[in-house]
Amino acid sequence: MLYSHLLVAVDLIDECRDVADHAVSLAKALDAKLTLLHVVEPLAMAYGGDVPMDLSMLQQQQFDQARERMQAFAGDYGLPEDQLQIAFGHPRQEIHRVSTEQACDLIVVGSHGRHGLALLLGSTANDVLHGAPCDVIAVRLGKKKA
Repeated sequence: MLYSHLLVAVDLIDECRDVADHAVSLAKALDAKLTLLHVVEPLAMAYGGDVPMDLSMLQQQQFDQARERMQAFAGDYGLPEDQLQIAFGHPRQEIHRVSTEQACDLIVVGSHGRHGLALLLGSTANDVLHGAPCDVIAVRLGKKKA
């Protein structure tokens, strides 16, 4: 079998439906297991770590909201709870960690197709590609549908 377990990293915005649609179709075609992952980034990372207050309550609320959104999102695809993962940390590290722990052999992420300075400033898809423990497919986001 080409791939037996796909890890699909989603950020739970509308554009990530393209990623999920692609991954679900691929998993069905390959008769492969699919795990959906959303990574909640620490609030301190968003503010450069220089926040002079305790963000734990806000972070827990963010995590709880992500869980609710993930369950609703996964429900649209008929994915059971045991195929959902929510991680806390830096997206690249968490995607790599979960893909290794779950013995995934393909990671599916979305990509905006950035180039030039935007690419240098970083993209999750590019970040995930480097050092990935398995193959990675980047689904182009925002493409025009014919």
